[in-house]
Amino acid sequence: MKYSSLIVLNIAFTLFGCAGSATRDVVDFNFDWHFYLGNVPDSEMMRDPEQYEWKEIRLPHDWSAESSFTKVNTGASTGFLPGGIGWYKKEFSLEGSDKGKVISIEFDGIYNNSRVWLNGTFLGERPYGYSSFDYDLTPHLNYGGKSNTLLVKVDRSNYLDSRWYTGSGIYRGVRLIKRSKTHIPKWGVFVTTPEITEEKASVKAAIEIISNRPATIELKGTILSGAGVAVASSSQEAFIDRSGIVHLDFSINDPELWGIDSPNLYTLELELVKDGDVIDGLSQSFGIRNVRFDADRGFFLNGENLKFKGVNLHHAAGAVGAAVPIDVWRRRFEKLKSIGCNAIRTAHNPVDPKFLDLCDEMGFLVINEFFDEWDIPKGKNLHKLGDNLAPKEVSRGYSERFDEWAERDLKDCMRRDRNHPSVILWSIGNEIEWTHPYYSEAYKAVNGEQEYYLFRPDFDSLKMKRALDEVTGGQDSLLSTAKKLVKWVREMDTTRPVTCGNVLPSVGLASGYAQTVDVLGFNYRAVEYDGAHKAYPDLLIYGSENWGAYSEWKACADRDFVAGIFCWTGFAYAGEAGPWPHKGLNISFFDFAGFKTPRGHFFETLWKDEPHVYIGTTPASESEFNYDPDTGFTVEYKKEWIRRWAWYDIYDKWQYEAGEDIIVQAYTNCEENELFLNGESLGKKKLSDFTEDNIIKWLVPYAPGTLRVVGYRAGQPVSEYELKTTSEIARIDLSVDKTSLQANQYDVLHVEARLRDKNGNLVTHDPALIRFEVDGDLRLLGIDNGSAYNVQDYKAYQCESHNGKVLLVLQSKNNTGQVKIMARVKDIVSEMVVDVI
Repeated sequence: MKYSSLIVLNIAFTLFGCAGSATRDVVDFNFDWHFYLGNVPDSEMMRDPEQYEWKEIRLPHDWSAESSFTKVNTGASTGFLPGGIGWYKKEFSLEGSDKGKVISIEFDGIYNNSRVWLNGTFLGERPYGYSSFDYDLTPHLNYGGKSNTLLVKVDRSNYLDSRWYTGSGIYRGVRLIKRSKTHIPKWGVFVTTPEITEEKASVKAAIEIISNRPATIELKGTILSGAGVAVASSSQEAFIDRSGIVHLDFSINDPELWGIDSPNLYTLELELVKDGDVIDGLSQSFGIRNVRFDADRGFFLNGENLKFKGVNLHHAAGAVGAAVPIDVWRRRFEKLKSIGCNAIRTAHNPVDPKFLDLCDEMGFLVINEFFDEWDIPKGKNLHKLGDNLAPKEVSRGYSERFDEWAERDLKDCMRRDRNHPSVILWSIGNEIEWTHPYYSEAYKAVNGEQEYYLFRPDFDSLKMKRALDEVTGGQDSLLSTAKKLVKWVREMDTTRPVTCGNVLPSVGLASGYAQTVDVLGFNYRAVEYDGAHKAYPDLLIYGSENWGAYSEWKACADRDFVAGIFCWTGFAYAGEAGPWPHKGLNISFFDFAGFKTPRGHFFETLWKDEPHVYIGTTPASESEFNYDPDTGFTVEYKKEWIRRWAWYDIYDKWQYEAGEDIIVQAYTNCEENELFLNGESLGKKKLSDFTEDNIIKWLVPYAPGTLRVVGYRAGQPVSEYELKTTSEIARIDLSVDKTSLQANQYDVLHVEARLRDKNGNLVTHDPALIRFEVDGDLRLLGIDNGSAYNVQDYKAYQCESHNGKVLLVLQSKNNTGQVKIMARVKDIVSEMVVDVI
């Protein structure tokens, strides 16, 4: 694929997950496991695993999230939760009728350094904690009801091996697959649509088939619409000499395209026939859509020019750790949709395949990123982000295995994910320049000791290249590795462009690193958009990692050639914080528990057209805003370097000392906004008068009562928000995201508890311990209050409130009936009932 100003992609896709058939058994292997946490020599475990005290568990499982927060053998980079070495054991049996089948086990992800044995035979290892992989069990199995023992060792003794919380263990799903000896292997289907019009889409499916011996087969394919109606079919006879690719061509009339507002999906049903018998089959979803990048106009989806309103997301999710059920992601994605988000960058590693299934289903555009670091590690922090680098013996990670495993991990990720309509870009890495200091040295040689994030650098590529050659002697290992990675990507898929998160674009463009990819991501470099576009007019540009600030969105919105932004971050995440007990960064649109932050309200007013207004308050003595009657409001930001990522100090409350000066901030997309205190107007203000930061501000002497803002469009009130002075806690409001659960052992219930006074006002300023009781058969997944400083145990039924709220996460088992949930604060009790059916 040549680097160009215009890339056109016409693609259809299959989902990773597939249903079983009469000829293929897909067995849920997530249950009846046992776990032991301890460093045991491999030979000892193989000799006698029964000598250890095993704990009964189910998968997915993250032992770090089940542990207590501690300062002992933990660190700031990974959220003050421990690692260690864990062992998993599962015993199972097979019927005699299974003999003669090809039987394999599939792991969606193990963090990390996993080693697997079956019946004492070593099957293999996988160092990278984000890869999906499988093992062929067939040669080592016992049949006829005789027991088989599966052992998995997970070595995360290097507990500071990442810059953020990773989790530990078999934290994603596991399946046992039984197939015919002639079958379609794992990730063996790739579907494209080379031609799409309003009238017709041509669909081409390449299906890999393997066989234990040469065979003549027939492959049949039928495409079903979302309504289950057959819309196309095709078949092909082929001779397979051990392995081969069979191609099926289809034509769909009046195709329903996949998009962010209408994520239409089709289903491709495949049957593999041999000697008149169906011997294998798959049923997979796919979607059809058209993607285009343009150097002057940005991004197009199905012919429509739109901006990425994106967020970066890590793979863990608050109290559940890294073992995230799909219902937890669904709740989070619904919240992102509610503020207008349409895109996700998987920061900075492959995600759970079910994560991408949900993106397909709900209509999110995805940047699928492979690595955060290559062969040179990034620094990890022991006590606090920015200092106290962790000792090497506990921070050694994947970079030491990168040269050996990177190609396989990258290509496995692509084979697994290449059929998702949501995936629009492959990213080879994030901010790799920091691990090659000569990039920074060249930047400084040309630009001097300027602040990276604020300075508009010189885009004289010849001057920069000379400076780079002076410090490297013409040997750029970063560029060499980038070329190798891009080559691997294009060996697998030429239908999508390649990208990277580039933190020094002016150097990368001079070195050639930026030109190895098709679309260049700018990390925190909005100040470089104009210079890069002028110097490289064919460059395809977007913000791959951005501060969640108005200036970042404005820099994109005002420039057609910038395809969009991806804010850091959508949800708060553990790690990259400190000192204790600061476990993570809440610099997000939603906190650890998924409650919307003021920043989330602000971006909702930017990203959605529906009227929305919000107010928050800060004592003038604490606020970064200053007020002068003659000059109005000015701002003086805090000096800490982390402030660029943080939001203003602002509170959801109206509870201060009488007469205290309070700065009131209003976030709004309404033309005019009027503030009232106890029914008395404090004046209307126009949003257009606050163009610098898009925040309307008032200085208000505190008086108890009701503070209310009303937003107007065309002179009519269209939205309002209010804060009230509260009295003591008088009741607990319980709410759930569903009133009934399936007894399928997977459905998740989110229980939100809010503390209110006698008038029903949320009491945000008075933390209280909330104790829960659950009478019924539900499994505890976690509890949290959303605070970055909450180091209470996640696996508990009690938690102190933060901003008046606590989240309890429960999961169904396999028993039906009613479940009563009760919450208690001292002598105040609230309860509700949900059904498990």
